[in-house]
This record gives sequence, C-alpha cells and structure tokens, in this order.
Amino acid sequence: IYSLQMTQLHLERNRLVLTCMAEGSWPLEFKWIHNTTELTRFSLEYRYLIPSLDRSHAGFYRCIVRNRVGALLQRRTEVQVAFMGSFEEGERTQSVSQGEGAVIPAPRIRSFPQPQVTWFRDGRKIPPSSRIAITLDNTLVILSTVAPDAGRYYVQAVNDKNGENKTSQPITLSVETDPIAPTIIIPPRNTSVVTGTSEVTMECVANARPLIKLSISWRKNGVLVTSGLSDFNRRLTILSPVVSDSGYYECEAILRSSSVPSVSAGAYLHVLEPPQFIKEPEKHITAEMEKVVDIPCQARGVPQPDIVWYKDALPIDPVKTPRYRVLVGGSLQVNGLLPDDTGMFQCFARNLAGEVQTNTYLAVTSIAPNITAGPSDSTVIDGMSVILHCETSGAPRPAITWQKGERVLASGSVQLPRFTLLESGSLLISPSHISDAGTYTCMASNSRGIDEASADLVVWARTRITTPPQDQSVIKGTKAIMTCGVTHDPSVTVRHVWEKEGTVINVQSIPRMRLDADGTLHISQTWSGDIGTYTCRVTSVGGNDSRSAHLRVRQLPHAPENPTAMLSTSEKRAIDLAWAKPFDGNSPLIRYILEVSENNAPWAILLANIEPESTAVTVNGLIPARSYQFRLCAVNDVGKGQFSKETDVSLPEESPSAPPQNVIASGRTNQSIMIQWQPPPESHQNGILRGYTIRYRLTGLPVDYQIKNISSPDVTNLLLEDLIIWTNYEIEVAAYNGAGLGVFSHKVTEWTLQGVPTIAPSNVQAEAVNSTTIRFTWTAPNPQFINGINQGYKLLAWEPGKEEQVTMVTVRPNFQDSIHVGYVTGLKKFTEYYTSVLCFTTPGDGPRSPPKALRTHEDTPGAVGHLSFTEILDTSLKVSWSEPGEKNGVLTGYRISWEEYNRTNTRVTHYLPNVTLEYRVTGLTALTTYTIEVAAMTSKGQGQLSSSTISSGVPPELPGPPTNMAISNIGPRSVTLQFKPGYDGKTSISRWQVEAQVGVVGETEDWVMVHQVSNEPEARSLEVAWFRMRQVNIVGTSPPSQPSRRIQTLPAPPDMAPANVTLRTASETSLWLRWMPLPEWEYNGNAEQVGYRVQYSRAGSQGRALTHVIADRLEREFTIEDLEEWTEYEVRVQAVNGIGMGPWSQPVRGRTRESVPSCGPTNVSAFATTSSSILVRWFEVPEPDRNGLILGYKVVYKEKDSDSAVHFWTVEGNATHSVQLTGLGKYVLYEIQVLAFTRIGDGRPSSPHILERTLDDVPGPPVGILFPEVRTTSVRLIWQSPSQPNGIILAYQITYHLNSTNSNTATVDVLSPSARQYTVTNLKPESIYVFRITAQTRKGWGEAAEALVVTTEKRARPQPTSRPVVPQKDVQARQVLLSWEPGSDGLSPVRYYTVQLRELPESLRSYCRSLSSRLMCFPVLPPLRLKPFTSYQFRVKATNDIGDSEYSEESEAITTLQDGKSDIISEENHYEYITAYSKVNFSKVQSTVWLNTSAYEIRMSVYNAVGEGPTSSPQEVFVGEAAPPQNVAIQSATATQLDVTWDPPPVDAQNGDIQGYKVYFWEFQRKNETERLRTLFMPEGGVKLKNLTGYTTYMISVAPFNAAGDGPRSPPTRGRTQQAAPSAPSFIHFSELTTTSVNVSWGEPTFPNGIIEGYRLVYEPCMPVDGVSKTVTVDVKGSGPLWLKLRDLADGATYNFRIRAKTFIYGPEVEANITTGPGEGSSHDVCLREFKSLTIHWTAGDPGRAPITRYVIEARPSDEGLWDILIKDIPKEATLHTFNMDILKQGVSYDFRVIGVNDYGYGSPSLPSPSISAQKVAPFYEEWWFLVVVALVGLIFILLLVFILIIRGQSKKYAKKSESGEFYLYPVPRSPPRPSPGSLHYSDEDVSTKYNDLIPAESSSLTEKPSEISDSQGSDSEYEVDPNRQKTHSFVNHYISDPTYYNSWRRQQKGISRAQAYSYTESESALHNMQSTQSNHLRFLSFSFSLISYYFSFSLDTCGTTL
Repeated sequence: IYSLQMTQLHLERNRLVLTCMAEGSWPLEFKWIHNTTELTRFSLEYRYLIPSLDRSHAGFYRCIVRNRVGALLQRRTEVQVAFMGSFEEGERTQSVSQGEGAVIPAPRIRSFPQPQVTWFRDGRKIPPSSRIAITLDNTLVILSTVAPDAGRYYVQAVNDKNGENKTSQPITLSVETDPIAPTIIIPPRNTSVVTGTSEVTMECVANARPLIKLSISWRKNGVLVTSGLSDFNRRLTILSPVVSDSGYYECEAILRSSSVPSVSAGAYLHVLEPPQFIKEPEKHITAEMEKVVDIPCQARGVPQPDIVWYKDALPIDPVKTPRYRVLVGGSLQVNGLLPDDTGMFQCFARNLAGEVQTNTYLAVTSIAPNITAGPSDSTVIDGMSVILHCETSGAPRPAITWQKGERVLASGSVQLPRFTLLESGSLLISPSHISDAGTYTCMASNSRGIDEASADLVVWARTRITTPPQDQSVIKGTKAIMTCGVTHDPSVTVRHVWEKEGTVINVQSIPRMRLDADGTLHISQTWSGDIGTYTCRVTSVGGNDSRSAHLRVRQLPHAPENPTAMLSTSEKRAIDLAWAKPFDGNSPLIRYILEVSENNAPWAILLANIEPESTAVTVNGLIPARSYQFRLCAVNDVGKGQFSKETDVSLPEESPSAPPQNVIASGRTNQSIMIQWQPPPESHQNGILRGYTIRYRLTGLPVDYQIKNISSPDVTNLLLEDLIIWTNYEIEVAAYNGAGLGVFSHKVTEWTLQGVPTIAPSNVQAEAVNSTTIRFTWTAPNPQFINGINQGYKLLAWEPGKEEQVTMVTVRPNFQDSIHVGYVTGLKKFTEYYTSVLCFTTPGDGPRSPPKALRTHEDTPGAVGHLSFTEILDTSLKVSWSEPGEKNGVLTGYRISWEEYNRTNTRVTHYLPNVTLEYRVTGLTALTTYTIEVAAMTSKGQGQLSSSTISSGVPPELPGPPTNMAISNIGPRSVTLQFKPGYDGKTSISRWQVEAQVGVVGETEDWVMVHQVSNEPEARSLEVAWFRMRQVNIVGTSPPSQPSRRIQTLPAPPDMAPANVTLRTASETSLWLRWMPLPEWEYNGNAEQVGYRVQYSRAGSQGRALTHVIADRLEREFTIEDLEEWTEYEVRVQAVNGIGMGPWSQPVRGRTRESVPSCGPTNVSAFATTSSSILVRWFEVPEPDRNGLILGYKVVYKEKDSDSAVHFWTVEGNATHSVQLTGLGKYVLYEIQVLAFTRIGDGRPSSPHILERTLDDVPGPPVGILFPEVRTTSVRLIWQSPSQPNGIILAYQITYHLNSTNSNTATVDVLSPSARQYTVTNLKPESIYVFRITAQTRKGWGEAAEALVVTTEKRARPQPTSRPVVPQKDVQARQVLLSWEPGSDGLSPVRYYTVQLRELPESLRSYCRSLSSRLMCFPVLPPLRLKPFTSYQFRVKATNDIGDSEYSEESEAITTLQDGKSDIISEENHYEYITAYSKVNFSKVQSTVWLNTSAYEIRMSVYNAVGEGPTSSPQEVFVGEAAPPQNVAIQSATATQLDVTWDPPPVDAQNGDIQGYKVYFWEFQRKNETERLRTLFMPEGGVKLKNLTGYTTYMISVAPFNAAGDGPRSPPTRGRTQQAAPSAPSFIHFSELTTTSVNVSWGEPTFPNGIIEGYRLVYEPCMPVDGVSKTVTVDVKGSGPLWLKLRDLADGATYNFRIRAKTFIYGPEVEANITTGPGEGSSHDVCLREFKSLTIHWTAGDPGRAPITRYVIEARPSDEGLWDILIKDIPKEATLHTFNMDILKQGVSYDFRVIGVNDYGYGSPSLPSPSISAQKVAPFYEEWWFLVVVALVGLIFILLLVFILIIRGQSKKYAKKSESGEFYLYPVPRSPPRPSPGSLHYSDEDVSTKYNDLIPAESSSLTEKPSEISDSQGSDSEYEVDPNRQKTHSFVNHYISDPTYYNSWRRQQKGISRAQAYSYTESESALHNMQSTQSNHLRFLSFSFSLISYYFSFSLDTCGTTL
C-alpha cells in the first residue's frame, strides 16, 4: 500500500478525490476512515470523492485495503480546508492608564489557515515601532501609552489561501493619566516544534516609563543569548531548530539608569523529532505451524515513540489473544502458530511529531487444497443470476480458478464481464445468457497441490409479458380487448390465466368472452357487470409474470326525475325549478342542461352548466306576461342523456319597469321643442305597450306639468309647440301598458331657441368728433324685447349710395351704465355718412335705429402728386404737379416755395389759386442747388409738403447707392438700419428701398425688397427685417448698396403648424404619425432648438392628454407607443423652438390594431369529477379588455410546483364557457387558468390560478429502489414514494423471496407510510432474492415495484451496453425506438438506463428514464422534443446500486422524418403577398399586383413535403408609393449652386398627396463618397443646391414621397457648377538662396475649381529696409511653369511671400518666410584683368561646414543697382573665369563679386570689384537733347490736363455741400503715377480702400504692381539666365535702387500735417469745394514737376553724365 502526502490543503466548495494506491492479488477491496469514523464499507472503489468540501471535512483520513491474503492500513493523511468565517465579537471599548502598556487582543475569527492580520487606527495602517508591538497571536501592544493613542482600532484579516478578507468591528481605546510601574505585558509561552521546521519564534513584550530606557535580554538555561533577536529584542527567532535547541528560555526587562528592579518571565521550548524505524521486519515471513515467530519492529524519536501492532487492519490486543505478546523495544512475538495467523501484520510508531508504519506478510505453512463443497448442476432463466458454489480449505489459502472448457472465466488475476469470483470462491454469473450453458470447473491450488470439481449449467429463455393489458373505458354494448403478449423459451410450455378482481375467469362458460392462443381476452356486448380489474397471469418453468388493467363500462345518464316549476316566493319574476338526481351511467355527471321555451318558441338552452350536485335551481330574470316551458337533461363523458318531462308556468303582466330610452330634446324654433325617444327595452315592457305620456313645465318655476298623451306605441316623437321664446323647459316621458303607467325618464331640459331683438336701441345720437371719427350714444332696448342673450351692439356708418360698404364697429354690452357710448374711427375725411345702431343676439341682428346723416370734419390735404421739373435752365425751371389724392376738404389753393440748398434766408414763397397745377420759377442763380416745395391748402391749413432738390442748369440723374450701413436694435422681426445717403442724382431722395437676403447669405442669393420708406428724405434709421438699400428720386432707383454685415434677428415662436398631418395604425398599441416639417424660414430661431410636440388622447375622452417632444427638426414621423388596443385616438402636432411653441395642427384620428385580450375571463371555477378529470367553468372577458372579436378560449393547466410542461385545452367559439379536462394525473393538484383568443392570438390568462385536485386512486409503484448495503446474509434497501401516489400513502408492503422459489413462500412485511428503508437479515449467502414493494391509499394497494439483489459483498458497477440500434421502421418525425444488449450488471442489478443524444453537429444532452433491467429497448418520446427532419446519434449507460457504467458506443446517425406541423413564424418578413394565399411562392409574390394607397394584412405559413404549418399572427402593411418626377432639369447658377427643377409625377401615378421630394446629389463617379440628400417637405417643383464644389460635375436624382413612403428616383441628370476661386497653392519652396536673390517655386492648388489662368506672387520684407517697406506684386499668366527667380532682395532681410491662384477671380493665399544671406560658405578675394573679354580671378576662402561644390559670379550696375547672377555653375576647382563682354550692356559700369556654394547653400559674397565700364555708342534716343525735348512736350501736356480739371471742378460745385448726421467722408489717398518699364509697374498697395473705418488710411508701403510674365516677354524676374542672350538694362532695378527715389516715396512720419480731406464720386473726379480742389491740384502739379525733373536727371545719367 502506498502512502498519501501527510498534509493536503484545499479550498471550500472544491472537489476532493482521495486515492488509495495498493498492489496485491485481485480482487482488492477498500474502506475509508475519517478520524475514527467509517466512511465506507469494503468495496472495489479505491477512491473517495467529496464533491464539495466544507470545514467539517477537515481531519485525518486513511484507507484500509484487503484481499484474500489479508488487510493493511494506509498511513493517515491530514486534509485541511481553507475557510474564513466572520469576526465573532462586536464593537467594544477598552481603557488603559497613561504610561501603561495597552494590550488589545485581536478580535476572534475562525479561519484556516490563520489569517494575516493588519491593524488600523482611524483608517491608517499601524506598523510596528519602538512603542508598537504586534505579537505572534496578532495582539496589538502599545507601550507607554499617551493621550494621542486613544482612538478607534480595528483589524483586517486576509486568508491568503482563498483570498477572502474581513474587517472587524472597532475597538475604542481610551487613555487615563495615572502612573504605572514597569511590567511584562506579553510573557513567553511554552512552545513545541518539530525538527525540520524552518524557524520558531518566542516573544516577550514589556512596558516601562520612560520607554526609551527599557532594555530586554534573553537567556537559555541561564546563558545569555545574543543572536536571533528582533523587533526591539521583543522576539527571539531560532532558525531550523534541532533537539539541542530545547530548553528554558527567559526574557528579562531592565530599566537602564534606574534603581527599579528588573522583571523576567520564561517558557520552555520543546523540539520534537518524528519517529524513525531502526529495525523493521522483512516483507514476507514464513513459519511452520505450532512454532514461535518474532516480528521485529523498533523506532526512535523525541519523545520516544509508542509501538502499536495491527493484523489485517485490526489492532492486536495481547489481553484477548495471549498468544500475541509485544516485547520490550516493540517487537511482536506469536506463539503456537495456527493457519489463521496467516495475514498482514503492521507496526505503527507514533509520537507527538507524527507516525510511521511498516508491514510484513506472515505465511503459516502448509496444507494441501481441498474443495469442501463443490458446484452442482443448475438450471437458470435467461437474464437471471446464478451462483456456482466452490468452498475450499488449505494453507496457504488456495487460489480459485473457474473455467468453462479451456476458457478461464474468473481467477485472482482474470475476470470476464458478467462472471464474478466471490470471496467464498463461488462463481456468480449475472445476468445469464443462453450461450452460458455448459460445464463449469472450479480449480483450487496452493503451494501444496491442486483440487478441482465440475458441474453443468442449463439456461432457459425467460418467460415475460411484453404486451400487457391496458386500462380501458368502453361504452356500454361495445367490445373490449385485453392483450397479454408473451415471449418465452421454445422448450417451455406457457399457460395463460385471466382473473377478475382476484377470481379466475372461466372463459369457456361465458359466451361473450373468448381467449386467443396468444393470451388476448375478448369481451363483447360489454355492460356494467364487466366493470373491474382484470389480471393476466402467465406461468411456466421459464418464469412467471402478471399484469393488470382496469375496465370501465360507461353509458348515457338517465333523465332527471320529477321536475317541478312554480313561481318563486322570494324573488320577483323568478321560477323555482326542482328535480331528483338520475342515474349517472357509471360515469360522473358533468353538468345539467336546462332548456326553455318562451311562449311555445323553439327550445333554447337557458343554463348549460348547472352543477352536477344540484337538484334545484332558481331561474330569474324572466319577463312578465309570458309563459315558459322548462326541461332538463344530464350530461356525462359519454354524452347527453334524455330530457325530463316538460313543466309549464306563466308570469303575470306588470307596468313597464324601465323608462323610454334615449330621450332627446332639441329646440327647433324659438317657440317649439322636438322630443324624441325609443321604447323601453323589450325585457322591461312587461306586457303590450299601449302608448306614451309626456309631461313638461318651465324649469325652476313652481308651475304644474302640462301633459301630452300618445295612444300609439309606434309614435316615438312629439313636437311641443306654442312655447315661450328663449325659455328653459324640463321634459319627461313614460310608457304605459295594460297594467298601468311605467317609470318616467330622467328630466331632459332644453331651451327654445333665441330670437332676434324686436326693437332697436333708443335715443341714438351721432356726431363727428374729428375728420375720421364719429361718436355714438344710445340707450339699450328693453330686455324683454331682446329675446335672447344680448351679444352687443353694432355701430354702422356708410356713405350715401354705398350701402353695401358699411363700416361697422361691434361694441360689447355695458350693463352698468344706462347711456352707451361708442366710436367709429378710420373714416374718410370731410365725407358725408349715414349712421345707425342695432342690437344683436346669436340668431341675428335686430332692427336698425333710424339713419341720421352727418359729415366728418375738414382737414389738411395730403401731398400733391407727380412733382416733376422740366425746362431746366440756368436761371429758371418749370415745376408741375397734380391735385392731392386726399383733398380732405375744399382746396383753397397751393403754396410753392424755393430756396438755395441749406440757405433758408433765400426762401421765396408764392400762393397760387386752386386751379393752378404748374409754375415757372425764375430768378435762379446758375449752377446752384435749390430746394423746391409744393403743398395744397384747405381752410384747415397747409397740407403735406412735397419737396425735391435740383441744380439750376443741371438735369437730375439716377441716384447712387447708400453707404456705410450699420445695424443695431436687432429684434425678432426687425432691426434698426443706419446708413449714409449716397449720391442723390442732383435732386432730393424721395424714398428708400430695403432689400434682403433671407437664410444662407451668399453672392448668388436672390434679393427681395422687404421694406420701403417714402416722403421722409431726412430719415437715417429704419425698422427693417434685412439689409441692402437703394435710393429713389424723381428720376428712378439707384443701384443697390454694398450688403451690410450678416445678422440674425432674435428668435420667436413658430408661426405655423406642421402640415399634411396623417395618422395610421402601426400595431396593437401604437400609431404611426407623419407630418410635413416646417420650412427653414419658418423656424423663427436656432435650427438646433427646433422640434415638434405631439399631443394625443382618446377620442371623445375628457381626460388629460399626453404629450411627447421630438428634438429633431427634420423628423417627419413618430410612432406613438403604449396605447390601448383597438382604441380610437385624436392626435395633433405643433412646432417648438427655444423661445416657445407654435400653433397646433388640425387634429387627426386613428385607431390601434386589433390585439389579443388584455385580461382573462372572469369567475373561473373548477372541480374534480373523477381521479383523472376536472370540470372548468368561466364567464366572458370584460368588454374593455377584449381588444377584438373573441374566437374561443383555451384552458391552461399544469401540475402545481412541478416542472412539467403546460397543457392547453382549446374551446372554439364564444358560446361555450365550460369544458371537461380528461386524461389528468390522479390525485394531482393542478393550477388552472383560462384565456381568450382573437384572430391575433392568445390573450392573458385569468388570474389568480385556480387550484383543484383530482380524486384519489390506487397508487403507482414506488420508485428509486436501491440496495446501498449488501452483505452475505443481510441487505438494506431504500426507495422513494411513488411518482404517482394517486392519493395519500397509508402504508408500504414489502415482499421478498429467493428468485428460485415460488412467490407463495415469500416473506411479507407491512411498514408505516413514512418508511423509506428496510433491512432484511438471515438471508442465504451468495443467493438471488426478489423484492417487491407496493404502496397503499384508501383506494387500495397499488402496483408493485420489483427489484433483484445478490447477497454478496462483491459488487461492482455495470459493464457498458452494446451499441444502440435504431431500426428505420421505428423512426418517426418526433420519436425513435432504441434497442441494445445489456452488459454485466456487476452483481448489482441495473436500476435504470440513461440515454444521451446529440443533435448533429451540436453537443450532447441527457434524457433519463428508469427502466427495468429486463428491458433492452425503449422509445425516445416527445419529452426530448426531437425535431423533425433532423439527424441524431444516441448512446446509453446503465446504473446500478454501485454507480454508472461507461457510455456505450454511439449509434449510427439517424434522421427523423418530416412533419407537417411547425411552430408559428415568430419574426415576420413583410413579403408582399395577399392574405388569401395559404402557401407562398416567393418568386410569385414579387409580381403580385397591388392597389394604390391601400393597407393589407399579411399572414405567413411554412410548408414542406408533408404539409403546411400554422399561420403567423397578421401584420399590416401599406402600399402605394408615388412615381418618379418628370423633366428634371439643372441650371448652373454659381460656382457653389445648382438650380434643379422638375415636374411632378402624373396625377394618376401620385398615389395620394405628394408630401415632398428627396433630392439626391453626388459628384460624378464618386457616388459612394460624396452622395448627399436634401429633403423638401413641400411639394415644390425646384430646389437650389448650395455649398457645392466649384467647377464640378454633379449627378442629381429626385424622388417624391407621400404617406406610404418614398417613391422611386428619377434617372440621374448631369450638371456642372461654374468656376470659383481656387484653393491656395499646395506649397511654397525656396532654392538657390543668395544674399539678394532666391528661386521661388510653388504647387498647383489642391482644388482648382476651374481653369487656372495664372498666379499672383506678392512679397515684402517683414521689417522696413532703410525705412522703406516695399511690397512687390508679380502676376504670372498661364498654369506653368510654377517658379520664379527674384533678384531685388536686400541682404540679411526676412521676406514674406504670398502666392494665390486665379481662375476668373483669385483664391486664398499660401504664405512663407525666407531670410536672405550666406549659407555655410566663405568669402573670396577678387581681381580683374580687362582685355576684349573679361577675366575674373579669385582665391578660395574658408569652405565652411562642407566642401565647395561650385562658384557663382554676380554683377550689378555701378549706380547702386541690384545684384544679379551673371555666371553660375563654375567648377569648384576653378580660380578664374573669362567671359565675353557682349553679354553686358554697353556704356554701363558694372561691379562684380564671387560667391561660393556648398551643400548648405550660398556663402558670403566677396568684396565688390572696382567698377568696369562696358563702352558702346549710344543711339539717338538716348542722347540728352532728345530727352530734353520729350520732357518739355510732356510738361505742356500736363499743364493742359490740370487746366481742364479745374474747369470741370467748377461745373460740379454742388459737391461742396457738407453732409449732416453721424456719417463722414474721408480722403482717398491716390498714388502718384510711376513709370512702368517692361511688364512691371508699381503702386502703393497699402492704401486702404475700405472707407467704413473712421480713421483715415495712410500710404504706408511701396508696392510693385502686377506684371504678366510669359515665355516671350523679358523682365527682371527671370526663370533662367541665358549667357548667349543680349543682356538689357533693368530700368526697374535702376529706378528702385536710386536713393532719391526712396526719399521721394518714403512713408510720411507721424505728426506731419496732411492735406485737407476730400471726397470723390464714382468718376473719382468730383471735388467737394474749390479750395480743396485747388489744393489737390497744386499737390498734383508739384509732384508732376518733380517727376519730370527726376526723369530728366535719369536720362542724363543714362548718357554717362551725372546730374
């Protein structure tokens, strides 16, 4: 036997398997012991399993193993279980005196191993220190405590094995201030430790004051210890302790420098040594009988171990067995050896440190083997077990071998399946097979010899009933067939015997019965005498068997007897009906049916579910004056019996018990009311109606009723006439019959209609208050003549002859004042009116008061019309006008006046007669601006002035646009627009027009005139919506002004409601709402805050409406959820934004879809009728919860507290409200509910559950029979109560007998109902017994459960079965039949089989079923829910009392058949097909023709080759999308806008109202990346697509949409946007940088947005150079090359370069900076040598950081021109270079210098060389005299030009006038003209051209104007230097480099006075006044002379002469 490890540590809830490994002769048996408790009996199981560990499993385990030789004990192993409990203590407090040591024990917690403990104080961890000690048992010690030590302490414990951690309750420590003497707080403890331990620690904690002087020392046996000390000497640690370390350890606490005595404490340390054997026995000892043998065993250890001896795992007691004696030292002496002394001897040595063991086998020799009881010939039935006995003797114990022929069946080393060698040597065959027949030999052998014996075995096939009879219930007179099919051995004769209720049936004596040869019993013409239990018994020598079944004969019940009917004495209109209970037909009555015939009408069911126990019933709710006949019949499960005799009864007539219904009164006229009603319900008429009585009177007045009688019951209305006008009446109606007048209806009140007043208001007075208002006064008419509610008065005024154009003012009635006052305003001035007043009510107006005539007052007239000027001369002009449109009186004349502009002292006024409409104004001054005013006059004075300005001699022109617009006071719908009037066109401005861009502002947006102000020429502020202006004068309208800055008006609530609101059904609880979103211009606020608010409520409901807010402004649909089913709702929508809510839309209505009922039927009841049936009844579902048409009911039932499936019983139709549930379990408590269903599906079941139990019956067999303990003479069996108890179990009966004996010899025992186990003793060893257990209820004993057991201790698990077989004929759609051959049962019969199946290709799942071990096949039934047409594999395992076998091999894959039934489709795909289809062909569906704009209901079903499955619940879909638009056209509007237009689809293809369009657009060939969508929620015919990419081709498609959804798209149409400004060039790159030049290159724009026409390069120094900031602009035509060489740079200056591209306009710039100067190079010396050519010498300088790669020669004119590269790419080795002087300009002196170039760039240039002249004969046009002539001619031309300008300025004298208000004009600095040689010209670009600023702009820089560069056009900026090209002089470089030029153009310094500000017109030539004009002329003239003189000096300089 092999030992386990001594200690094992495991976690709780883990699985633990202990294994006992041993070697020896088979069979080996094992038993396990926990501490001293036996866990198992001896068995073949060598493992012990604990499925889930807990702390109770901790302890010492050992196993005992035995075989035929002997037994051994395994050395014990300790199992430790890691766990952690909770802290056992609560919160506590503790106090300590100051200075004392505080000892705080850690709170107790149960844990293994001991946890790691951490102390905390007030949330902070406490580490050990000089004052803090934590002991080995986790006690916290605080030394020399002080006040701050007080606080809340707690510990945190962590189990490092399972990871759990817990926190204790706090411990509150308080410190008291009392002194304390020194002491040892924690003394050392006695400690024991085993050698091999890594270390042992002893601790000693002391306290003293002062603590700093405390010293601790240790001694061992009085000797000072200095090593192993730690933690301030509080701990002494001994590493790897050995025995010599044992001793007395003492700690001493000393207070240094003190006379206080020391204290000490000590403890013992014991070091233990585990036992070790010093002498052991040999493994095998042989001794002869009667001899003495000593078995040695000695051990040592500390302490000395004890020796204990075991034989065959049992302790040896020398007292009980004196032959055994333990010698000194531990050896065992055995005296007088006997054969029984043979066995295993074990020696255990134990002490406190552990234990060891050794063993030996003692063999006592020797006796030859002898078979004392050999096998005998036996006969056994197939499948049963048989034992062949073979008992032997001998020493050593003989080995047994069983053989059949030459085949070894069982031995100590061999065991075949089903053949088991028992401990006694006998052979067990279980189960036996037919093939087992033959001769068996038992052979016994040992070292002394061999003995053998033989016997024959005969095996018969077992007789058993394979087709047992079944319980039957037949109807009387039919035939009953009871089957009893048997299988048996062919050599065995079988006899069938049938019994009824225990009595044998003599079939031959009963003609109605017949017994077939196969045992089938036929019973014909069954009647009640055949009822009973029938048992088929089969007897044969091959075994007996029996099966029982119950036969029940049913018939129709008899008719109820003695029915009687009489009027009820307790209830009115009721009849008491009674009868006697009839015979039930041997089947419990289910109900009674009561039928009624009213007045000899056909019979009808009145009560269909009268309780079967009832014998009387009261029928109420009958109708008086009618005769009734009643009859009854009983119903059982066979059917409905005969009806009883009829009973007659009649009810007397009564007056009507209900009033007429639906009484309605409505006023027809002001003197009549119409009354309408309906007769009382027929059931309440209580006889034949004779007529009606109507009574009425004035409401609320003590007057009598007036009566109207109608003698005909057919008349149901009456017109009450001759009533009082506008009076309230109360009316009642009653019906009457022969018994009298019935009940009057509720009072109905109604007014006669209002009338119109019959008199007009009195004392009407009217007078004109002013020119537009008339004042009325009147008194109200008498109220009794108003004839209704006075709604007010109408004041009327009309002009004579215009009666249809009445001005009416409504005045509310004034009930406080007697005199009423009102005004009519807004009348025409000086106009005659007629006036009148009337009173009105709701029906209409009363008579008018008599009309009175009057006239409004006279007033000043309006402005004259058409003021114009003609015949304009220097001193006169003609003024014309027309009469005012509004004279407002009698014109008395006209007033005309004129004056010089803004000079009122020059005014001249004339008054003209009223017939004069023109006048010539004379005496004017030429070229002078005049203001002319004309006004008409009446007696009230002068009217509105019409004025205008004009210059004498100057005709008026179109005005200019206003300027300097500014915006303020921005409101929701207005802004204040301030502006400066523009050019007035030489006359006054008559009005201003304001135009606006609404929405996204852009250059191409449409401008709309939104405001106009006229006749206010001095206006400067307007309240307008948007901003761009025009001026209007007498000539016309000016061009528009520049747009103002973009603004946004303040938000306001939306003004309009969403349009096209539609509502459709979405589901049972939701509605689909759609609308047309607001257009963008209707948002009235921030678009991000625009949304919608939906309000919905039940139609007609007065309850609170619900709302939902939708935040998406573009949303156009919403699904309203959580509504009631089948309910109509009213919905409306409004728009909301961040400010408020807009108006509501018109309400729309919609109904939710039909749904399932929302609750179950009411009043559900149930009662049991038999042991397997229950009658269920219910009432209808309440009307509000039906949610549709109820089509039937389903009864839902299941066993309570069971996992069994729920069952449904369907009742079709809504008429039946009861059902009999049959086939139920017996005595089972059921939960029952009832649900209703509509065509949509099942509703909710009724609630709560109804509980009802079926009646009891005899029980089924007990289950779960197991034999956990089996001995050779006793067994213990356990069982579970029957799975079908069928009642209350009263007792159990156990019967058992030998399987080979008759059952009549069986032992019977009756047990209590609580018994679940039974022990039987005194059985025969190695025998097979049959046990039968049966249960009893009050109905009797039930079916017995049978089990076999073999009385042997040699049991094992069963062997696997054969591979399961599935015959194809037994394969169905949802079940298959499996069959297999069982394997060996291991001497323990198989109790049940487990079947596993695999649904290919998925994993396995189990299906368990308890089966008799005799069965070798069973069906896999629907509980497994096999799927049709699915592949499966199966495998089987057997289970007996010991455990499970291995699984068998998997069966072959089989496929179940197809099935026609299927589950309902759970997720519907909305394919388009008509609901009439029962099966759907999907290819056909797509071609289904649909009606337009229709809703369809769809159901789906699945079908296969077998049939069609059920249909799904219906789904509703809508169809009818619109067709695509037509004639889609695209017009390119701008670079970012395309205008798209289209025609709507044809009317017949719109399929409803078009709600809008969706415009899809994308860039050509980039649809996936660029497609966008624009949705129009209005049925418009066009859209402007904006924010597009310039010069890009787009594809556009348009799709309409309506309420049904989106229609198809139109075919894509192509369009391209116009060119736009390009994007910035992609990069700037600099190369060949020198001190004065650089090569600039750039990349093409990423987005050209058109055809690139060229580029503009602008560069300027970042800081002024020599005080001048020069900006140079260069234009490059064409698209390439993309580089430019610049040479005019200053050395060491940083330049800013900006480049932009141009299509038709310039795009944005890209900019970069570069600093000129040398790179990492060196300067050079230069020398010159002059011949016909020029040679330049130099010497190399410092190369810098890299070698020289080449040289460059630069040149410049000696007159301070710009350096330019002359020669480049000179080899690096050269020191001189010669070139022809022809490349230089003749006659010009040049300077030269050399620059070295390396990898870092250009180096510093050398010093310039001396000037060298390149002489050449100059042409004549360069001679000085020619240039002088040209200069003089130019001077004369300039003087003439100045004179012309002066004269022109005099003619525009009117421009001098100063402008008023807050606006100013500022001077526009003009750059002086500069010569532009070549293709470049220069100008000042820093001059500001934006005149909106209030600070005048300065000329701040020099700008080089654009130059156009082409390949054929030379300039100073070159792409490449051609040495062969004639070099021309650069005038620009010469001109710019001249210092005098810089001085003349240098920026004016601050503080220098400037010229007076001036203005200019569009022609830039008009001046404000002569003074400023002359000043500017002088400036211009002065500059012109300066320029001439400079030019002259330059010309002389070019000739070589210095000026």
